[in-house]
Amino acid sequence: MNVETKGTSRSAAPVWVALVVAIVGLVVATAALTANLVGGAPFGMMGAGRGIMSGGGMMSGGGMMSGGGMMSGAFGSGSGLQPGANGFVPGTVAAPRVVRVIAGPGYAFSPSSIAVARGETVTFLVTTMGPITHEFMVGPAADVTTHTPGTPEIDGIGMMQTGSLTYTFDGSGPYAFACHEPGHYEAGMAGTITVVP
Repeated sequence: MNVETKGTSRSAAPVWVALVVAIVGLVVATAALTANLVGGAPFGMMGAGRGIMSGGGMMSGGGMMSGGGMMSGAFGSGSGLQPGANGFVPGTVAAPRVVRVIAGPGYAFSPSSIAVARGETVTFLVTTMGPITHEFMVGPAADVTTHTPGTPEIDGIGMMQTGSLTYTFDGSGPYAFACHEPGHYEAGMAGTITVVP
């Protein structure tokens, strides 16, 4: 880099511009990868809604790179990337839908009921709030509610603070999720999953 104490440097500007272009490229690539792998962020640090960093986030309406800003348009609306739009290639395999579940505080899940389509694959991102650890078991309601150990249709995350689980709902249901740590299910720590055609 050529820096002068008087006048203007001709080589400093192209280096600065190249650096800005590289940083913007990394931000866009990270955002697109996040949208592909995670499928949007229902809530939390990345914003609200299915948008990629939407709802007031860094790349959305009200955010740092929105409106008339440098990243407005494809990312600035807060609507998020949709399959077939904004660079997504039609015909590629879609990532499973992500459902964020909060375990606790206390003995409850939020949300306590979820609707899925028959055959849908869902990734549950489970976070425990508070000092009590929980487990997250999902499967056919009859097996989950009676806590039938070793049933192949049940899948779960053991005692954890944070974990993820991907499950495909092949049957017509009903399905359920629950925590079977001693006393937790009895205290009402369970939820329902409705399969819709």
